[in-house]
Amino acid sequence: MSSSVKFQQAVDDVRKHGLAHEVGAAVTRGQGPRGYLAAYLKQLQANPLRTKMLTSGSLAALQEFLASWIAQDKPKGGSYFTARVPKMAMYGALVSAPLGHVLINTLQWLFAGRTSVRAKILQILVSNLVIAPIQNSIYLASMAIIAGARTLHQVRATVNAGFMPVMKVSWITSPISLAFAQQFLPQETWVPFFNLIAFVIGTYINTITKKKRIAVLREKRAKEGKGDL
Repeated sequence: MSSSVKFQQAVDDVRKHGLAHEVGAAVTRGQGPRGYLAAYLKQLQANPLRTKMLTSGSLAALQEFLASWIAQDKPKGGSYFTARVPKMAMYGALVSAPLGHVLINTLQWLFAGRTSVRAKILQILVSNLVIAPIQNSIYLASMAIIAGARTLHQVRATVNAGFMPVMKVSWITSPISLAFAQQFLPQETWVPFFNLIAFVIGTYINTITKKKRIAVLREKRAKEGKGDL
């Protein structure tokens, strides 16, 4: 079959089913008969918590490594694979994944079979006013401990300082992502979808935080250098 005929068939498929359908089909096919996503979803159904723990742990570690690399944040003579990378992997696997497993399953159970516009809006509200605050508080407390906080006062101070900024990000992204999932995704694909959204946002926030910290340290060193003159 000539390349022009193949191209025309691809164009006809897109016109018939839509671009989103063709992209989804390409992703789920992968290099095998069932595709990467299909294999992942099968594992997610057979071993939900274990699969979520492995996914969340891997993404949390990768997020820390990428943020360090993008921000150029590494110790002198060291690498971007800092001690925070395995700690973030432990957080993702042992804290974030089990918590998300319980909360998302509870949310889906509460609204199972309810497909009205009112139910979807209520689901978004519950997600943003109940689930997001719980997840963000646990996230900030965990980040404080990973950063070296050892007392309840230090952990609480970190949570209080970062809670509203993180919640503002959640209130912007969560309704959009949840509305998209409600409209276009089957429930079994919600976990990898939300993991991807959290990974992108987390990497961005982590990178910005590291860049700000580096800028403060440089400014402090510059002032100390002037003071020594």
